[in-house]
Amino acid sequence: MKMKKKALLAMVALIAGMNWVFAQNTADKLLGSDQKLTIGGYAQMDYNQKFSSDTRSNGNLDVHRMVLMFGYRFNERTQFITEIEYEHVKEVYIEQAFLQYKINDWLNFRGGLLLVPMGIINEIHEPTTFNGVERPNVDSNIAPTTWREMGAGFTGRLQDLNLKYQLYVVNGFKSYDGGGIIKGSNGFRSGRQKGAESFMSSPNLTAKVDYYGVPGLKLGLSGYFGDTQSELYDGLDKDDQTAEAKADSSVVGISMLGADASYSVKGLVMKGQLYYASVSNTGQYNVFTGKDLGSAMLGYYVEAGYDLLSAKSSNQKLVPFVRYEKYNTHQKTDGVAKNLAYDRTDITAGIGWWLTAGAVLKADLQWMSNEASATKTKQLNLGIGIAF
Repeated sequence: MKMKKKALLAMVALIAGMNWVFAQNTADKLLGSDQKLTIGGYAQMDYNQKFSSDTRSNGNLDVHRMVLMFGYRFNERTQFITEIEYEHVKEVYIEQAFLQYKINDWLNFRGGLLLVPMGIINEIHEPTTFNGVERPNVDSNIAPTTWREMGAGFTGRLQDLNLKYQLYVVNGFKSYDGGGIIKGSNGFRSGRQKGAESFMSSPNLTAKVDYYGVPGLKLGLSGYFGDTQSELYDGLDKDDQTAEAKADSSVVGISMLGADASYSVKGLVMKGQLYYASVSNTGQYNVFTGKDLGSAMLGYYVEAGYDLLSAKSSNQKLVPFVRYEKYNTHQKTDGVAKNLAYDRTDITAGIGWWLTAGAVLKADLQWMSNEASATKTKQLNLGIGIAF
């Protein structure tokens, strides 16, 4: 009994002594600035090399992302944040552009082009905030990072409860625009409208709550609910039941839940994330569009890393890590056969050297497989990441 008490006391003391600050995204940093005009940004440059015993592959070198962010404080209550992104040197996107108004200490109005608050990476995706050269594939195929849509809602912190919350109404994924858009291979990814002349046939709701009351621990619960968007509703005669039935076949309903956790003690950092999406009306949608969208999707990953320099008084970090991912965009199907190639498993192992808080060199090796093939794809990734 004494040994158990000693172990319990030691655990309590360990938790109480932890002092870890979780990663903030650049937008949050700009919102926290007292300056009138604030500039930030981040960049990611990659080298990817696939390996196969049967075929040769050229390596791919890419300025994956170059991003500039600007924050402007009109007064103590009103701020504007925008993020301008260049992908692969030639593609220009607006990743965020929102106005925030502080109503009181725990309530802010936010409207514009918003990040959908699902999981970890979709909001905190600067390359200096995560292990590995590339973002987890779970966040590409289930919740399609970077996922942003036009909308408005409320966000804030309940300091006494150690909670951060977000609640937004947004436009949904585009599922039909002259043809079917979303499909089994990459789920909803092709349906992101990104604020580029978006249209809305029905509003969607998304929300997230984060708990940070225990030092070193952060827990998140998120959700996304609504229907996809279809151009067939535009100009539809409400008395034309045939046309309405056709339009109804071009949309699906989405109920997505996410849970995530981050835990740090001294040099050890562990992360985990889970998504489950239930998709209704896929039988009719697949028949109408000829696509193979799944009626349920499931994805998760677990990751552990350790900072080898944590015992030293240094602003540098050297973090070897390993991550296991499992994701299936055909967890369930309706009207189409399950494609085992969509049931995928990735293992990533590597190391990151943070020269300082805003600059990192990365290297990792990935083993990627699916249930349709006994062959594993291997890929070497090297990268440079900065954020300021």
